[in-house]
Amino acid sequence: MKTHTFKGGIFPLEMKELTNKCPIKEAFPSSKTVTIPITMGGAPNTPLVKVGDSVAKGQKIASGEKFMSVPVHSSISGKVKKIQNFTVTGGMTAPCIVIESDGSDNVEFLEPLDPFTCGKEKVLERIKDAGIVGMGGASFPAHVKLNPPEDKEIDYVLVNAAECEPYLTCDERTMIETPEKLIDGLAIILNLVGAAGIIALEDNKAYIKPSLEKIIVEKGYADDIRVMLVKTKYPQGSEKFIVSSCLGVEIPSGKLPADAGVIISNVGTVCAISDAFRLGKPLIERSLTISGGAVENPCNLRVPVGTMISDLSPEFFSLKENSAVKIISGGPMMGFTMPDMNFPVAKGTSGITFLTKDETYLVDEEQCIGCGMCVSVCAMHLSPVLMVRELKAENISNAKKLGLMDCIECGCCAYACPANVRLVQRFRIGKSIVREQIAAAKAKEAVKK
Repeated sequence: MKTHTFKGGIFPLEMKELTNKCPIKEAFPSSKTVTIPITMGGAPNTPLVKVGDSVAKGQKIASGEKFMSVPVHSSISGKVKKIQNFTVTGGMTAPCIVIESDGSDNVEFLEPLDPFTCGKEKVLERIKDAGIVGMGGASFPAHVKLNPPEDKEIDYVLVNAAECEPYLTCDERTMIETPEKLIDGLAIILNLVGAAGIIALEDNKAYIKPSLEKIIVEKGYADDIRVMLVKTKYPQGSEKFIVSSCLGVEIPSGKLPADAGVIISNVGTVCAISDAFRLGKPLIERSLTISGGAVENPCNLRVPVGTMISDLSPEFFSLKENSAVKIISGGPMMGFTMPDMNFPVAKGTSGITFLTKDETYLVDEEQCIGCGMCVSVCAMHLSPVLMVRELKAENISNAKKLGLMDCIECGCCAYACPANVRLVQRFRIGKSIVREQIAAAKAKEAVKK
């Protein structure tokens, strides 16, 4: 079977074998409480509940008035105990609603809705009301992505099933266990935007292709949906590269997939869309992978949104004694290092990786030797070595000219660097400075007006 790919990239150890044979297990926090961030994608929300209120599973507990806002729902039934700041993925603090379970299963879902007869506006409204965002990590509002401007003609909806991050397998298991839901969710999207569908699988998951194709044929979607294999290479799952691999189309600098006639959605997001219509179920739970060499029993779990990672151990997974030297929210390439397990699962949390000393590089940064290894692996065709030199010299404008804002922070350059230069960290800092400069310029312009 032919596979498709892009220029550049790297081939880190996949480490999928730790969990890709592990079925997704239902898990509930040992403390019987969830800590739900008020905003998980889109514009900031405000709480709709107060301390002491009783809430039902699926009840809306936070929302905003802006078009980009996405509501948040209670993932369990119980009582609101606190509304305060907690550490979340990325090491930041954010306001969260803490709910303690009352032991009941009081549910407040939406009414089921036929997505093929209700009209476009109702479909988009349901997707927003269900609180659906991208579950691959970016958490972009789904109702916005699926409603591109009228001048953007969409030819393809591409399901990103590459799951190229090492260790993570929750999408793989979802496709194995609930393929009908994936096809149904994709059919709903295709009907909404009027496009053809492609499910993009890395070839290390080629064994799933026949079962997906069987369901596509059985459901009568053979003319509308196809499964395409892409080469197993990191960062194949990045939107620019998966579009390039599958369609041979390049997304221009500073543009979005819609500018190339494509909408991209994650496996989990597509399944959540099916649930929102068929069950009326908001996005209140998600699957994630718990893996890494420091984990005694790597696994895939389905947990309520807001579950603290610390509340899953040792009941659902345990760590080898004194072996975890790094805790990452996400995968080891693009995930965020966390100080401990006291942070909640958000809608975009695809996994938690616990790495041993042998699996990570806890060494000091050395002097760059200008070898160019970072240039050869950069799939964005940038020159990381030149950008980092400008950043060290505080020449932010020069770094921008070299493509700083086009960097996707995939980590290929840092992975290949023999001097262990903290390239991605420096690029993140540089980009944050640029954004601060842009915000300051806008504020200054607003004052003049």
